[in-house]
Amino acid sequence: MRGAIAAGHPLTAEAGAAVLRAGGNAVDAAVAAMLTSCVTEPLLTGLGAAGYMMIARAGETPVLLDFSAQAPGHGAGATRAPLDPITVHFGDAQQEFHVGPSSVAGFGMPAGAAAATRYGTAPLAELVATAVKHAREGHRVNRYQAYVTAILLPLARSAGLTAFEEGELLVQPELAESLLRLGQDGAEPFYTGDIGTTIADTISSWGGDLTRADLAAYEVVMREPLHVRHRGRDIHTNPPPAAGGALLTQMLESLPDNPSQADLIRAMAAPKTHLNRLGSTTHLSVLDADGTACSVTSSNGAGSGISIAGVHLNNMMGEEELSPDGFFSHAPGDRLPSMMAPTVVTGRDGVELVLGSAGSSRISGAVMQVVVNVLDRGMTAQEAVDAPRMHLGDDHLHVEPGIEPESELPVTRFRAPNMFFGGCQVVERTGSGLLRGGADHRRDGAVTMV
Repeated sequence: MRGAIAAGHPLTAEAGAAVLRAGGNAVDAAVAAMLTSCVTEPLLTGLGAAGYMMIARAGETPVLLDFSAQAPGHGAGATRAPLDPITVHFGDAQQEFHVGPSSVAGFGMPAGAAAATRYGTAPLAELVATAVKHAREGHRVNRYQAYVTAILLPLARSAGLTAFEEGELLVQPELAESLLRLGQDGAEPFYTGDIGTTIADTISSWGGDLTRADLAAYEVVMREPLHVRHRGRDIHTNPPPAAGGALLTQMLESLPDNPSQADLIRAMAAPKTHLNRLGSTTHLSVLDADGTACSVTSSNGAGSGISIAGVHLNNMMGEEELSPDGFFSHAPGDRLPSMMAPTVVTGRDGVELVLGSAGSSRISGAVMQVVVNVLDRGMTAQEAVDAPRMHLGDDHLHVEPGIEPESELPVTRFRAPNMFFGGCQVVERTGSGLLRGGADHRRDGAVTMV
């Protein structure tokens, strides 16, 4: 067996698996899958998105590549266009998003992909090939992507998507050309070259803050992961300025071995997270036969509704939870906070678990529950992902079927497993060396074993 990958779309997973079959390592597979997700999951991530990659090479200390969103404004004009509010309906609930040119932050996806190749074995031109193919030839929209498109339909249309219903063929020729440029020329065209110049000049002319200087100053940052112990294992996750990993470590530090439901609720209550946003995010996890692990979470926010040269730009400056002191309170160049928490669990014999989740404020709690299900309750990766979840927000407990709350808190009971509770994608190595994966069907995840 060469490895395993779990991802948020079957074609995303298969792109990584193909690289493993060809002899690439986990990082090669993760980069190929991440770039393919820009095509197959176009409202969740993209070349104008941002994220984090945890890399744990066999026998080495894990590292975190931060290619997250960066506040713009270097050399911006004196007049800023107002954010454009849109209301998105989710059945019985609704959320307000803020989009448009002033919502666009500095993006990290091209730089992150290029930086990650230092830890792989294959050139970027090879790793981008599957993504280019799917963008040029098209792929069929699946059930979950059709759902996301339906609830974000105004943004999907504004960003130039042309297929909206399940089964329709989505072709993205401009994205194909930009992906091809990334493979041929690396990240430079997107930051100091022609693509970046076009993006920055267009956004500036429309009253946004993103400038050529912002893109030229963008860098991927290597960070030392946060670390916590649980059940004799070392758990490595996303460090500050991201918030998700810090929340996860606080939760895990408060847990005893074999925690009860009440213990889990208390752990989720310790760090307060109140916003229950959709979380336009995706995650993938890879583990190869040599024991190298790669865990990647990326997000486009809700997307700004602006696509330039095939680059669908994020709306991170318009995400309320990323600006707790108010919109445009970040200084130019500041890394924006994030709930993303790519995670790797290691034991005496190396990597045991590679995981992470989509789901905004639910990410940390979802990852914690999956870790507990595997390490404390002895579940397989798939059983751990499928198990019912709960989420505590605003002193209100949300639960999936199968959980009978032992709490006096107000409870919202979901009638079926729901994307509200995240999208965990997991790969596990058992004590006997067997690799197995867990795909989160709440968001149409997929596992491919090689």
